[in-house]
Amino acid sequence: MGASVLIGVFDSGIGGLSVLKALRADMPHEDFIYIADSGHAPYGERDVAHVLARSRAVVQYLVSQNVKALVIACNTATAAAIHLLRAEHPGLALIGVEPALKPAVALSRTGRIGVMATRGTLASDKFQALLAAQAANTQFVLQPCDGLAHAIEASADTGDATRTIALCAHYVSAMGRFGTETGEIDTLVLGCTHYPFASEHLRALVGPGVQFIDNGQAVARQTRRLLPDALMAANAPPGQVSLFATSQARTLQAAAQRWLDLSVPVSLLSF
Repeated sequence: MGASVLIGVFDSGIGGLSVLKALRADMPHEDFIYIADSGHAPYGERDVAHVLARSRAVVQYLVSQNVKALVIACNTATAAAIHLLRAEHPGLALIGVEPALKPAVALSRTGRIGVMATRGTLASDKFQALLAAQAANTQFVLQPCDGLAHAIEASADTGDATRTIALCAHYVSAMGRFGTETGEIDTLVLGCTHYPFASEHLRALVGPGVQFIDNGQAVARQTRRLLPDALMAANAPPGQVSLFATSQARTLQAAAQRWLDLSVPVSLLSF
C-alpha cells in the first residue's frame, strides 16, 4: 500500500466505521484495514470471555498484516481486553475507545449528563472506574440500550430506520427530561461507536440545545500522536481502505457506502 502507515481498526460490527470516518478525516493519507467481527457479534451483550477471545483473534490477524497501530473501535472490547492486548503486543500502538465522560463534564452546564451505552460497557470495571473519577459534582443517567446497535446495523443494509427510531425514543424517554434548564440532561454521551449513526434520530427527540459527545475525534488525535511517521504532506496521495468481515459482508459494504461514501468491496474472513 505504498509509503503510507497501515492502521488496523476493528469492531464487533459496523459501529467502528464512525471511528474510521474520524481517523480518515484526520489522517487522509494513511492506509486502513477495517474488520467487522459480525460473525461473533454483538460484543455488548456477550460475556467477557467471549469478547476477550474474539479481540485476541482479530488483533492477531491484524498484527499478521503488519499494522503499525491498532484502534479497538468498540467500547465493550476496549473495556474487556485492552490491558491484556497491550501486555501481549508491547511493540504495537494500541488505541481504545471509552465513553467520553470527562469531556461531557467539561461541557455540561446543568451537571446532569446522559450516557447511552451497551450493557457490557456500563457493567465493566473500566467504565465504573471512569464514572467514579468524574461523578463528584455531576449526575450521570446511565442507559443500557439493548438492541440498538443491532437495529442500526440492520438499517445500514435496508435503509429502514423504523426499529432504530423506536428504540431511540424508548431509551430517551426512560432517561428523563432533556434540555438546558436546571435538573435537565443537557449533554448526551454516545457510549457505543454505533450510536453516532443514529444521532439524527436522537437529535429529533432531545431537541437542539443538548450537546452530543462521541469519541471519534479524540481517538483520531491520539492515534496521530502515537504515529510520528504519519504522512502530513498535502501532496501525498489519498490512503486506501480495505474492508473485511467475519459475516454479513453486504451489511458492511452498504454501511461504508451509506455513511462514509466509500465504495470498497468487502472480503470475508473465517477465524
